[in-house]
Amino acid sequence: MRPLEDIRVVAVEQYGAGPFGTLHLADLGAEVIKIEEPRFGGDVGRYIPPFHEGEDSLFFETFNRNKKSLSLSLTVPEGRRVFEDLVAKSDAVFSNLRGDVPAKLGLRYDDLAQVNPRIVCVSVSGFGMAGPMAKEPAYDYILQGLAGWMSLTGEPDGPPTKTGLSLVDFCGGYVGAIALLSGVHAARRDGKGMDCDISLYDVAISLLSYPATWHLNRGWEPVRATRSAHPSLVPFQLFKGSDGAWFLVGCAKEKFFDRLAEVVGRPDLADHPDYATFVDRGKNRDALIEILDDLFATQTAVYWMDRLKAAGVPTGPIQGLSEAMTHPHTIARQLIVETPHDVFGPVLAPASPVRVGDPADVEYRRSPKRNEHADEILRSLLGYDDDTISGFRDSGAFGEIG
Repeated sequence: MRPLEDIRVVAVEQYGAGPFGTLHLADLGAEVIKIEEPRFGGDVGRYIPPFHEGEDSLFFETFNRNKKSLSLSLTVPEGRRVFEDLVAKSDAVFSNLRGDVPAKLGLRYDDLAQVNPRIVCVSVSGFGMAGPMAKEPAYDYILQGLAGWMSLTGEPDGPPTKTGLSLVDFCGGYVGAIALLSGVHAARRDGKGMDCDISLYDVAISLLSYPATWHLNRGWEPVRATRSAHPSLVPFQLFKGSDGAWFLVGCAKEKFFDRLAEVVGRPDLADHPDYATFVDRGKNRDALIEILDDLFATQTAVYWMDRLKAAGVPTGPIQGLSEAMTHPHTIARQLIVETPHDVFGPVLAPASPVRVGDPADVEYRRSPKRNEHADEILRSLLGYDDDTISGFRDSGAFGEIG
C-alpha cells in the first residue's frame, strides 16, 4: 500500500506549479482528481509546444501522470453541486489560480466548511490571497526578477539572468504539497480543516536564504561573480581544462583546499598567508584564481577531476541533458519512469525524488485524457444514476464533453 492511498485531493489546477505539487502526491498514492474547465479546453498545459498534438503534449505528460480527470464547470450551479459532492468525500482542495480567484470560485475553507468541516483548502498563487498584489497574475520568470533572483545570477558584465528551470514554480508546488499534508494531518487530529495560503512570491523570497540574512543584518550587497563562483567560498567555481572542457571545484571546507593544493602540485598554497583560510582566500580571490587557472590549463578536465576525486575534493563535470539522463547514477537510482501513451508511444519522464518505501511498489499511469474518469467519479464515487448525470449534462455542468 502506498503512503497516501487514503488521501483524496480535488485539484483545480493548471500549467506548472500546481500540477507539479500534486504530481508527487499522486506518485505517493494519493487519488488526485483533476478538475478541468470545459470552456477553456481544460488545463492549458495540454497545448504547450513544441511537442503537442491536439490535447496531448509532453509538457502535460510531465506533470499529470497518475491523476484522474473530470471536465466540470464550477460557474454553473449544477457543476458547483458536483464539486461540493466531491468535496464532501475528499480530504483537500488544491488550486493554483490568481490570488483573488479562490474567493470568487468559493474554494476557501469558509466556502466549503459546511460541506466538509475537515476539508483542507490549499491555494498556490502568485502573490497570495491577501496583500496589495493579490489580484495580479504572476509567472515564474516575473517572480525571479521581482524577488531579486536575476540580480544574483549571470556573469558580472552580462544582463540579469534567470535560472535555467522554473524553480519558483516547482518549489511552490513542493511547498503546496507540504502544506496540504500538514493540513490533512491536523484536520484528522483536530476534526477541523483550514486554508493554506501559499504565495509563489513568498516562496521566492524565502529561497533567498543566507544572502538575504547577510543583507538584512550587515547590509551585504551581492556582486555577480564570474564563472558561477560562490559569493564567499574560494575556490568554488568553474575551471577549464586544457581540452576546453569546464568542470567544477568546490572547497567548502578548509581540508578540501589543503588537498587541492597537493593535487595541483602547490602544497605551499595551503600555508601561504594570503590563502591559508576562508577569509584570506576571499580577500585574495583574483590572485588565487589566476594561479589555479594556469595550473588547470596544463591538463584535461577529466585528468583533474580523477585526481581531485581520488583526493576527496568535491568536483564534477558540466553535463548536457543527454549525459545527465543517461548517467549511471541516474539509472541506478531509477530516476526515469515510463508510461504508455497512444500518441507519443512510451513517454519517459523524471521520477519523483520523494522516496518512501520500495520504489518498485510505485505504479505509473499516463496523464489522463480530458474527462477520462467521468464515469468512475460520477457513478462509482458519487453514486449518481443515469437521470442525474443527464440532468447535470443538460445544464452545462460538464461543458461540451458529457
